[in-house]
Amino acid sequence: MAVSLLRWTNELLEHMPRLEGERYEIIDGELYVTTAPHLQHQIVCSTLVTELTLWSRSGGDGLAFAGPGVIYADDEGVVPDVVWVSQARLAQIVSEDGKLHGSPELVVEVLSPGKANAERDREKKLDLYSRRGLQEYWIVDWQAATVELYRPKESVLECAATLRGAEILTSPTLPGFSCSVEEFFKF
Repeated sequence: MAVSLLRWTNELLEHMPRLEGERYEIIDGELYVTTAPHLQHQIVCSTLVTELTLWSRSGGDGLAFAGPGVIYADDEGVVPDVVWVSQARLAQIVSEDGKLHGSPELVVEVLSPGKANAERDREKKLDLYSRRGLQEYWIVDWQAATVELYRPKESVLECAATLRGAEILTSPTLPGFSCSVEEFFKF
């Protein structure tokens, strides 16, 4: 008799053998496995972390970092490309396992090529982050050189703007932060 696993959990994932270079995420009990991203994807992530870190050092009072584990529930654990979290929030949500157990203020996902990747970031993760009270979500498309800004409207993250080129990205979540969108895509 075949037994089907209906819902993945973080505990099951911890016991599963893993392949080097693959990322494992669980959203609503469904397992998503992705391969290592394109080099340009990684360059954009590094640039975002650098810009957010420079702003933080000038008074932003928080940390930006790439690829943290964010655990929301037994069946919800993701690895965003970039996050920014205030020092106060970090003290509330970091756990002894070295993962975040709650939403940081900002999550950035950099799209990887392929329809399934875009759907995961634009639908599944958008819904997850909306339900988990994220203050701001950026979807960065390095191929189209755009940044979609999502902010809460009646408890749901909605697209507030799509920026490109020399347009300046600012954020109510990050007072004083500003950066030309084209800076993210200089390779």
